[in-house]
Amino acid sequence: MAPITISFEVLPGGLASKHDVYRAVDAAIAVVAQSGLPYKVSPMETAIEGEYDVVMALIKQAQEAVLAAGADRVFTLIKVDYNPRGSTIAEKLANYPDA
Repeated sequence: MAPITISFEVLPGGLASKHDVYRAVDAAIAVVAQSGLPYKVSPMETAIEGEYDVVMALIKQAQEAVLAAGADRVFTLIKVDYNPRGSTIAEKLANYPDA
C-alpha cells in the first residue's frame, strides 16, 4: 500500500498547568519519534507518513502516552490525506525548504 499523510493534534484534558499539558504532548511526540516513520512537528499538530493502519495504531499509542503522562482524557483531531497513489510530507513541503 502507498504511504498516506495523516496529521493529528492531541489535547490533554484534566491537567492543571500549561507545563503539564506540554509534558503530555511531548510524551505523544516521543511515541511518534520512536516509531521510525517520517514525521514533522509543527506548533499545532504533528504530520506522519506511513501506511494507514500503522499510522492510526501509532496515534492510539500517542493517546495512551498522553494518559500515562497524567491526563484524565485526551481529545484528538485527525486529518487524513488518503490518496491510493500515495501522499508524502516531502511533496507537500517541496516549495517550502525552510519548513
